[in-house]
Amino acid sequence: MKKAAMAVGLLAASIGSAWAQSSVQLYGIVDVGLRWTSNANAGTSEKQVIPGGMSQSRLGVNVSEDLGGGLKALANLEHRLNSDTGTQAAADFWRQSWVGIQSADFGRIMLGRQYNILFDIYTSTYASFKYSPYIEAYKPEIGLSMGARQDNMVKYLVEKGPVRAEIQVSAGEGNSQNKSYGGLLRYAEGEIALGGAFLTVEDTLGKKVRGYTAGAAYTSGPWYANVSWASNKFDQGGLLGAAYTSGLLGNVLNAAANDVRKRDMISAGATYQLTPQLNLGGHYWYAQQTHYSPLLSGTKSKGHYLAFVADYAFSKRTDAYLELDYTKHNGAVLFANGAEKRGGAIVGLRHRF
Repeated sequence: MKKAAMAVGLLAASIGSAWAQSSVQLYGIVDVGLRWTSNANAGTSEKQVIPGGMSQSRLGVNVSEDLGGGLKALANLEHRLNSDTGTQAAADFWRQSWVGIQSADFGRIMLGRQYNILFDIYTSTYASFKYSPYIEAYKPEIGLSMGARQDNMVKYLVEKGPVRAEIQVSAGEGNSQNKSYGGLLRYAEGEIALGGAFLTVEDTLGKKVRGYTAGAAYTSGPWYANVSWASNKFDQGGLLGAAYTSGLLGNVLNAAANDVRKRDMISAGATYQLTPQLNLGGHYWYAQQTHYSPLLSGTKSKGHYLAFVADYAFSKRTDAYLELDYTKHNGAVLFANGAEKRGGAIVGLRHRF
């Protein structure tokens, strides 16, 4: 009887030890903003409750299991939602869904739907704002990240000291438009972070979109400053043109969506931590694109984008923000109602858990 009790005790202890080496973390963001937009409908202004001004609301699960010997198993599922209506934010329920394994010596490999390397370098190395990588409701820089995510991806990441390198490959799998390959290199130490990445995505016609970006960021005390450059090049007649050039802000009508030859963007910004609770930031983006159409030959469509943010932290998890933005277009890029200029403002509340 005593031997049986001892065996049960040892078994329970071993199971408890195994469980202690695993973790499942539920995380999320709930963000709701009140937005005012000028020139929204036939020149009139619009007032909306929007599902996320600074961040898109989400619910996710992170899984980590220590396998011993410097190995760790990882997995992530992340769902995006519209916090104003409770509906899902995209056709795909899981915006991320990947599993991976990490070695202390050889890096990490991840398989499944996940962020591409253009998005990775933007948000990790020269994010537009210090405490939010970008403004969810106003994010022209993400317009050059070629969809931000890819399906059927294999990504390898290795980090040695201040240097990080990533490689991604996505299988086309028949009718998928997400056949891709690319690489990333990043250096970050002390006050300086800099890096660059390239990505090629091929459609089922064999037409390609090529993306390139490079930039740097500097942090000193309460100051954070960053600068970046990005470029997208499109093969003529490709199926990805409409998806990747439908607009830098999502609600912009590009009159030549399937006829863009090249798009370039430069941007610069800074944030300042005025008090322990209040952070102030501003950013400017300038975009220029050329076209294949003979009617637009020699035409350079241009876009100017400007945003300011004041963020007040009630705690580490809860903050309120005020955002102001201004957009000006010319050439073959207009808003859906034909307007060239538009202003906007958001007052919002965000909680992260």
